[in-house]
Amino acid sequence: MDFEKDQSAGYLANHVARLFARGLTARIKPLGLTTGTFPALLELWEQDGLTQKQLVTRLDIEQATMANTLTRMERDGLIRRERDDTDGRVQRVWLTDRARRLRGPAIDAAMQENARSLAPLSPQEQQVFVDLMRRIIAGS
Repeated sequence: MDFEKDQSAGYLANHVARLFARGLTARIKPLGLTTGTFPALLELWEQDGLTQKQLVTRLDIEQATMANTLTRMERDGLIRRERDDTDGRVQRVWLTDRARRLRGPAIDAAMQENARSLAPLSPQEQQVFVDLMRRIIAGS
């Protein structure tokens, strides 16, 4: 059996992810955000004060990648890190006022990109597409 990339779920998923990322990058760059920091912001907008370990788990990324991302976010004035009140070994990640103000515009940009990218699909197909991706992620 020959490998055909246009029949490969992995190849196609990667390609679609790159298309989404490219579109999102164009929309959030004017806000001073990157696709590297956006997932962490989404988690912190949902629940501020998470630990680095919690972010690693929620985003399913490597510890070193998260550490580098948080360093960039701190440099860019999006977060501050503070020692936990009950466990001095743990640092909590808190959003700055700047990051809180960016929530609305950034979420709007993401929703616009989702709508643009999914436009070739009917509303029902869009929901099936999202549901199938969620099942794949849940099964991993």
